[in-house]
Amino acid sequence: MKLTNKITKNPPSSISKKQIFRIQFGNIQFYNWLVKIGLSSNKTFKLGEILIPDKYFPDFIRGHLDGDGSIITYIDYYNTDKNPKYIYQRLMTYLISASRNHIFWLQDNIKRIKNLHGAIQVRKNPFRKNVHYVLKFSKKESIILLKWIYYKKELPCLKRKYKIAKRFLKN
Repeated sequence: MKLTNKITKNPPSSISKKQIFRIQFGNIQFYNWLVKIGLSSNKTFKLGEILIPDKYFPDFIRGHLDGDGSIITYIDYYNTDKNPKYIYQRLMTYLISASRNHIFWLQDNIKRIKNLHGAIQVRKNPFRKNVHYVLKFSKKESIILLKWIYYKKELPCLKRKYKIAKRFLKN
């Protein structure tokens, strides 16, 4: 993007005990473009559709996952009392938003492009008095989703999330 903005450090806060880094863009043309495609300031609760061409949608989802999502995996022993062989490796992928419109838009686009449905859950935000919306994909759809968004090696992504996903990209 050829921007020369500085990266600044925000001090740890009551929400995050970790050091947080921030970049602030000051380019009016870039700002106007972001508004044109559907982003705006104070977007948390009012975000909706974003105008993204389908060919870039996997990259957008990867960025959304890095910023407001999770990849969860664990070994499930829940039914071993019925049969000791009932041990499963679970995988779930979550995309999260405080905006109902945005999460339904995400689900509709992923369904349209990849025929993945996911399930939308509404959860109370533990830090605030509002709710947030979770688009959850279970194992089978998660594997398809993860292969779609990590379509080649060395893509820009959050390495700790990619490390989890990488185990499921081989098959």
